[in-house]
Amino acid sequence: MKAIKQFQVRGIPGEVSRISIGDRIVDYWAPKTPTDTLLIAHDGQNVFDGNTSTHRRKTWEMGQSVNRVSADLGLTPPAVIAVWNGNSKEKPYARLKELAPEKVFRGGVKVITSDVIPVTVEDLYGDQYLDEIFSKIVPELTTLLDIDMTAENTAMIGSSMAGLCTLNAIAEYSDVFHTALSLSTHWPLGGDPLVDALIGNLPSPGKHSIYMSHGTKGLDASYEPFQKRADELMLKKGYRQGADMLSRVHVRTGHNEKAWASYIDEPIAFWLEKVTI
Repeated sequence: MKAIKQFQVRGIPGEVSRISIGDRIVDYWAPKTPTDTLLIAHDGQNVFDGNTSTHRRKTWEMGQSVNRVSADLGLTPPAVIAVWNGNSKEKPYARLKELAPEKVFRGGVKVITSDVIPVTVEDLYGDQYLDEIFSKIVPELTTLLDIDMTAENTAMIGSSMAGLCTLNAIAEYSDVFHTALSLSTHWPLGGDPLVDALIGNLPSPGKHSIYMSHGTKGLDASYEPFQKRADELMLKKGYRQGADMLSRVHVRTGHNEKAWASYIDEPIAFWLEKVTI
C-alpha cells in the first residue's frame, strides 16, 4: 500500500485519502468515530474528487450522502472504499473488461458491443477484478481502519457496467456482503439472456437486499424493458418490492454522475436502514 495524497471535499468531515495497492488506485474515507459499516464503490475516480471525475467535475457526492443519511438515521457513517477503474489512454477498454460479469459471458451469454469497441469474451477479466477487491483491497483497508467487517453491514454500489459488476459480485461473494446497490444497470451488454443469468445467479431471498434503478433520459431510457424483466424475475425468485428489493424509475434523470448524485440518498438509506447496530 502506497500513500498518494489526502484531500478535503466540501460536505465531508476530515480528509479523503488516495492510495495505490499494487497497480490499483483507491480513494477511501472513514469517520473519526469507529465504524463497522462499509460501502465498497466502483469507479472510484468519480466518487469523491471532481478533479478526476468523468463528467465535468461532477461526482457521485457519495461521501456527503453517507453522512447525511446516517445523521438522519442516528447512525455512525460507514467507511467508503472507492476502487478506481482501470481505464487509461493505454487501456481504453479496461473498465468494460474488468466490470463485465466474466463467468456469465464465458458461460454462453453473448457480449453485445459496437464495432468500434473491440472487446470479446476472451478479453474479460472480471473474476480477477473482484478477487483483487476482496482478497487485497478490502482486507488491507479494513485492517488499516480497524473495521470489523460483517456481511450484514457491508454493501457494494455501482452504476452502468459497475451495476452489472455489483449484481455479479453479490452472487459470487454472497457470504461477504449482503446488499447490492445497482444504479442504471447496463443490461444491453447482453440483453435478456444477461438479465436472466444475473438475476438467476442472485442468492435466494432471506439475508440479502438488492436495489436497482434507471432514469428516462439518454442511454437510461433504453434500460426500461430489461429492468422490467429483471423486476419480474426478482419477484418470482421471492424478493419483495419495498422490503428486501427496491427497483425505482427516476424520471428525467440520465446516465451520469449528476443524475446518480440526485437520488443517491435513496439507495444509501435502503441499505443503512437495515444495518445491525
